[in-house]
Amino acid sequence: MSQLDGIKTSVQQVAEAIAIALGVEVEIVDDKLTIIGGTGVYTDRLGYKEERGDLDGNYLYARVLRTGVTQYVADAYADEDYDERGVGDTVFGERAEICTPIICKGKTIGIIGMIAFTDEQMQILADTNRNMIGFVERMADLLAAKSEQQETLENVEVSRDEMSTVLETAHEGIFALDQKGYVKHCNNRAAILFGTTKRDLIGKHISKLMPGSPAIKVLETGRGYTENEEIFKGEDKHHHFIVTAKPYTNGDEVQGIVVSFRDIEEAQKLVYNFSNRTIKNTVDDIIGTSKKIMTAKRQALMIAKGNSTVLITGESGTGKEMFAKAIHYASKRAEGPFVTVNCGAIPENLLESELFGYEKGAFTGASEKGKAGKFEQADGGTIFLDEIGDMPLHLQVKILHVLQNMRFERVGGNKETIVDVRVIAATNKDLEILIKEGKFREDLYYRLSVIPLSIPPLRERRDDIRLLMYHFLKKYNTFMNRKISGFTPEVEELYINHDWMGNVRELENAVEYGTNMAFGNMITMDDVPARILKQEEEVVKFKNLDRTLAEQVKLYEKEIITRKLKQHNGVKDVVARELGLSRATLYRKLSELDIN
Repeated sequence: MSQLDGIKTSVQQVAEAIAIALGVEVEIVDDKLTIIGGTGVYTDRLGYKEERGDLDGNYLYARVLRTGVTQYVADAYADEDYDERGVGDTVFGERAEICTPIICKGKTIGIIGMIAFTDEQMQILADTNRNMIGFVERMADLLAAKSEQQETLENVEVSRDEMSTVLETAHEGIFALDQKGYVKHCNNRAAILFGTTKRDLIGKHISKLMPGSPAIKVLETGRGYTENEEIFKGEDKHHHFIVTAKPYTNGDEVQGIVVSFRDIEEAQKLVYNFSNRTIKNTVDDIIGTSKKIMTAKRQALMIAKGNSTVLITGESGTGKEMFAKAIHYASKRAEGPFVTVNCGAIPENLLESELFGYEKGAFTGASEKGKAGKFEQADGGTIFLDEIGDMPLHLQVKILHVLQNMRFERVGGNKETIVDVRVIAATNKDLEILIKEGKFREDLYYRLSVIPLSIPPLRERRDDIRLLMYHFLKKYNTFMNRKISGFTPEVEELYINHDWMGNVRELENAVEYGTNMAFGNMITMDDVPARILKQEEEVVKFKNLDRTLAEQVKLYEKEIITRKLKQHNGVKDVVARELGLSRATLYRKLSELDIN
């Protein structure tokens, strides 16, 4: 998006104001020759390209963009370099034009064109007394200032949103204390844990919220602590937290403390869930009833009947590992191990030993007993090679050998190990492109993709979004001990229509965030992550216009009309004729601008 497109409402406002003030038509384009604002015939061409978007061309707008210098075309019909239609053949009948660059921080970001279609409008552009070039250059400066202001505002808002997102997505309650121990900032999770609101917490002293906590001593000593079990007895409620307190400093001086805390029951539940969770996934665990996901699930069940190598493709977050597990646990190998290897997450120098194991003394730091690799661990079951597109070329050769012979040697060994393993690989990359780039072996690709399985992105199965939303809500209600009943209609509509480029994983994160943030028993628009609301916020941002531009135009209009009235002793017919206005329009402007 161009800089002018970011302030297109203001751009259109300026175009209309100039047209009203001067009685000519106006066209404003950005640095890609896209029409951002305009009046008259140009109103219907917003979003189209001028001069076919040829920035290297020799027509008027391309020249002004390159030179950054205002140009006046007094007779467009006679100027063969005016536009691409040639002499005397302008499509819309342009007769003359003043074209000036909009320059921001030394860079030309667009153009304002004031265009004459009639003899009267040609006279307006040629009127040296009114200094049309000076006027349009002032308007260009105002747009440049508005663009710079908007850029600065957006940078500040992005930084603020990023910090707010980091703060609010934390599972722990967080307090930021000043040098005296008063709460300067906190997140919604902190408010939930204390059963109140952020407004009620901010400004209170930590000793009132966590009486007897050693956190206050961190201000004196500058030494923080981690994961301390603390119990606070209040008037109405007792709190049992796991607390971490860390100072933040400016040089050697402690400026305050960041205190993070988690309910002890939640921590215990988390430990319990991790130690007792089931790792089995079946096709029934894959949420969705849309046509595309049902087709993928039926294919998975068919694939499970065989023993051939499978290549699962799909965007990040679509659930490729769930499908791999579903295939395994629906197969005859279900009682055998399911071993996962993320080929992109393990350092290249360790990946070979991780996959194939090593003999004792194979390298510095190796265990004296040696170690079995993932292929040995998966014997009798399935090995899932996730992100196979990130596997180094030299290891691809060894993987191909294993697929063909089901035998390999450990690192540092000379004895072949024979295994009975089904290989399921997955990638979010286009392996055929990697083959052309020399980054993936063609023979390995064909050996892996004996049975291909494609997982559709979430935006192609919108019928499943609501099911997934409530599935994840139930999950995080249990996990966080919440009792949220659902989503407001606005949130449901937003989520169902969102494109979810991060797919199911991104949707789950959004529901988890909402479950953390919701103050009542419904997830509302206030509990939607900032990144999802960003597009909505950008639309709203430009509704409340900065009035500076309109006020400047009105002042200039008033100055011109007042001067003409004095020049012609108040004879309004003459003034209206010189300004190219009807008598009714002049009287309306006299009233609007409060000119006596």
